[in-house]
Amino acid sequence: MFIREIEEKDNQEVESLIRSCLIEFGANKSGTAWADPNLGDFYHLYQREGSRYWVVEHNSTVVAGCGIGPVEGFSHICELQKMYALKEARGTGISYELLQISLDFAKEHYEQCYLETLNNMVAANKFYIKNGFIPLKEPLNATEHFACDAWYIKTL
Repeated sequence: MFIREIEEKDNQEVESLIRSCLIEFGANKSGTAWADPNLGDFYHLYQREGSRYWVVEHNSTVVAGCGIGPVEGFSHICELQKMYALKEARGTGISYELLQISLDFAKEHYEQCYLETLNNMVAANKFYIKNGFIPLKEPLNATEHFACDAWYIKTL
């Protein structure tokens, strides 16, 4: 497994990866990444300043991904976005490496990193806490991810 920045050819695979994970956790509904209008075009979305998306490739297949992007209304806070991994990538340590690459990039542009997720993604929530994210009682601002019920922040 190796990590690289997203390429245009990855758009469909990344969308499929995210949709598969959302179905697995019952999050294939409005208010989650499921309904994001840019889900099938991350390559272009993450070309903006202060944004980047990485994928994990294994046997020529994208098995995980994670992005950093700005949080609207907060110039010093980024968001860890769309971090998903297929079952075969979980527990391998690659998500930790992916997170570190993302946070290293974030440190160059931001002071804090925010994320939104779902409480029923138990392993993901434990992973975020283990890696220094602090739970919040409410979201930083209103986003299209109104179904998310767990929010975290980390000082970079």
